Amino acid sequence: MSEPRTPLVAMRNIRKAFGGVHAVEDVSINLYPGEVVALLGHNGAGKSTLMKMLAGAYPIDSGEVLINGDKANIRTPVDAQHCGIESIYQTLALADNLDAVANLFLGRELLTRWNTLDDHRMDADARKVFHRLNKNFKNVRTPVRRLSGGQRQVVAISRAIYFNAKILIMDEPTAALGPEETAMVGNLVRQLKAEGVGIFLITHDMPDVFGLSDRLSVMKNGKLVGTYRTTDVAEDEVLGMIIAGKQPEGKAQTNTL
Repeated sequence: MSEPRTPLVAMRNIRKAFGGVHAVEDVSINLYPGEVVALLGHNGAGKSTLMKMLAGAYPIDSGEVLINGDKANIRTPVDAQHCGIESIYQTLALADNLDAVANLFLGRELLTRWNTLDDHRMDADARKVFHRLNKNFKNVRTPVRRLSGGQRQVVAISRAIYFNAKILIMDEPTAALGPEETAMVGNLVRQLKAEGVGIFLITHDMPDVFGLSDRLSVMKNGKLVGTYRTTDVAEDEVLGMIIAGKQPEGKAQTNTL
């Protein structure tokens, strides 16, 4: 039997309350390199709050986060970035008036030795990372407001991987995209998986869940209903967890691969 692997991320007994409302209550979840874990649940279930704590947007009330087995003190988004954690939210947080290159380096611009903007290096580096994800993406100097939804996702994902993200939080990455662009984002996710990136995928889209994730975790009312291998459960069983908080009968939970 092989030795158990160390999780890329281990969130242990995480709690978060807003006043008297327990948004996240004693939740533990793992993520491994090259794995996609889908996070499911109704709005208000706690999944986004859990991921915002991992991303440093919310402080953790209690519990701990381990990155590659080492305890991490994540208090701000900068702390999360230093741990190799990047987030891609549904709104993408792109500056519509700026082009793809400027968005890639927004807030983290490269400088020359004279402390001026290194436009040449940023342009060259941006083109390399865009080409790596999508060889047909050439509109790098077009304001992103004129890009398609799929191209905007390329920019957002490129920003994450350029800065060496090992852990990616993706919030509804295919929302409002057409079939062709949804397929393109799915291919990007598979490519990142193959490169060893671990991905938490927040989604309501069952085709994304069953097409992209290795495991799924369902939350309801701030608590973890269960974590299962995606291939071990049927869509009706997943919906039963989301709607009623009912665990599938005869199915083994897992927090490891």
